[in-house]
Amino acid sequence: MTTHAATSPLAGTGRLHAFLRKLASVALTLLGLLALTFMIGRVMPLDPVLAIVGPDADQSTYDQVYQQLGLDQPLLMQFFYYLRDLMQGDLGVSILTGNAVAADIARVFPATLELASAAIVLGTLLGVPLGVYAATHQGKWQDQVVRVLSLIGYSMPVFWLGMMGLLVFYAWLDWVGGIGRVALSFDGLVERRTGLLLIDALLEGNWPAFRSALNHLVLPAAILGLNSMAYIARMTRSFMLAQLSQEYVLTARVKGLSETQVVWKHAFRNILVQLLTIVALAYGNLLEGAVLIETVFAWPGFGRYLTDGLLIGDMNAVMGSVLVIGLIFIGLNLLSDALYRVFDPRTR
Repeated sequence: MTTHAATSPLAGTGRLHAFLRKLASVALTLLGLLALTFMIGRVMPLDPVLAIVGPDADQSTYDQVYQQLGLDQPLLMQFFYYLRDLMQGDLGVSILTGNAVAADIARVFPATLELASAAIVLGTLLGVPLGVYAATHQGKWQDQVVRVLSLIGYSMPVFWLGMMGLLVFYAWLDWVGGIGRVALSFDGLVERRTGLLLIDALLEGNWPAFRSALNHLVLPAAILGLNSMAYIARMTRSFMLAQLSQEYVLTARVKGLSETQVVWKHAFRNILVQLLTIVALAYGNLLEGAVLIETVFAWPGFGRYLTDGLLIGDMNAVMGSVLVIGLIFIGLNLLSDALYRVFDPRTR
């Protein structure tokens, strides 16, 4: 009892130091992200002034806008003003829409979130069992089939799969919806509450709109999910092979446990923490990497907004989007660290 009382303050101090180190690491990472985002806006070969005033503006108009944007200030002062605006939630005004970039991102991001979430669910539900199955049949034809499928899913260009999917499953077979998030007859009829069209249609009880939204979501989510499935399956197979070669697995088999118990109750539990990180990273990649699939399917999401901003030189939209992407990865890394502590007591 005395030992426990003596060591408790030390343990509490250690946890405090660990928390402070983590907080400092996040702060430095965020500052580096902000500096990188700022520099991207300054080194890109696009003139934000011309994007606003147009190529036919006279020199006086150009100079006036140049000063209004603060581009005549030293680089360090420009960065200070950038940080000041961010602290106020100001990402600037989009040239493309004329709205605040923060409002635009809040409007388009739920569409990407819905698409990426459906894709990661499909990718995880398929990728994890396939990876485990391949590992338990190492070197056999089942293993080779899974590895080939993973290679195809990881290597095939997403934009090509999207166009072929539309051609086959929409134009020829008419199994799925076409471009967009919902049929034109339902566009704008569902009240926006969460921004997630499926959930909003459910909350409203609009079943025809829900079916239409689900019909349009299936194909792009499946194509994105195929890519994440391939990555998750490969990593799951690798993790499982490492565990199945451990002595505790041999001991469990000698004790007479079934193969299902050995694989799922013992080996799989020991890779769960690693899988959490893999799935989190795959989810982050889907959120920021859905640009091509959103372009092919005319999906009104975050990736398409970023692409349109790049095409017209809308630097506020580009910088705001890049910042959000970085924040997503920082948030997912923090989430995976927290889940580590939940599922693996050794890390507490």
